[in-house]
Amino acid sequence: MAHAENDNTYAEPKNADSEANDHQEHDADAVAALVWKQDLRIVPLSAFIYLLCYLDRSNIGNAKVLNADTGNDLLAETKMSNYEYTIALMVFLIAYALFEVPSNYLLKKLRPSRWIAFLMLSWGATTIGLGGATNYAQVTGIRFLLGVTEAGLFPGLVYYLTFWYRTSERSLRVALILASATLAGAFGGAIAYGVGYLNGDHGHSAWRWLFFIEGAPSCASAILVFFLLPDYPESAKWLNEEEKELARQRLSVEGSKGDAKAMSWEDAKPVLTEWRLYIHYIVRDYPWRKVLD
Repeated sequence: MAHAENDNTYAEPKNADSEANDHQEHDADAVAALVWKQDLRIVPLSAFIYLLCYLDRSNIGNAKVLNADTGNDLLAETKMSNYEYTIALMVFLIAYALFEVPSNYLLKKLRPSRWIAFLMLSWGATTIGLGGATNYAQVTGIRFLLGVTEAGLFPGLVYYLTFWYRTSERSLRVALILASATLAGAFGGAIAYGVGYLNGDHGHSAWRWLFFIEGAPSCASAILVFFLLPDYPESAKWLNEEEKELARQRLSVEGSKGDAKAMSWEDAKPVLTEWRLYIHYIVRDYPWRKVLD
């Protein structure tokens, strides 16, 4: 009887469900660690890039009013009317709408780090060039070029995130990147206020200095982005082989791949035939918005 009781004291083996739960918990921990590692490398740098982009896009508003009381503002020195100023704003949106898609195509073709760095260098140089404008035609032409160079950044960053994150993970990262525009709005006014004291320094009005000073960081940062922005998980040197394989498995269905074949019509058709996308596009990007405002 005692022997029978002792036989009942052995430990029961784990069943299949218990082992599966342990495996899932282990996978969840590994995924969380991988996503956090990616976040540290990607999100702050992407937000910083967008901050510079938004700063260079919106500084024309500060240039319009900077030192207006002394006649050294943008409109006075370029002999532009308010209507012509509005046209200069509108052509930026036209260029922005036209070049978003081609820019995204080149991002995939040339690798994210290379293309985004090129865009930063281009819009930074364009912003600096705006500081040398002397008339309405030059301001309008340069603003169009600024729209061309900035058009690919935000949609490019959204597309770039698909190389690293699943669908359910992207919205938070996109929101964090967009939030940097708020910082640009806050810093932009403060920077313009300080630059206002440079009016007349070395023969340049303050609004010209504003474009020089705010365009230069984008040019300099382009070099850092060229080397620091990771392209794809499979080529990231800071991921070990296990992490690369985990990233590949996670994104096999819901992500883009750096080594994927060229896009076919069958791939593009569901997007290009989605009518709601065009309504959103018109509402967000219609070029006469600035005129109505």
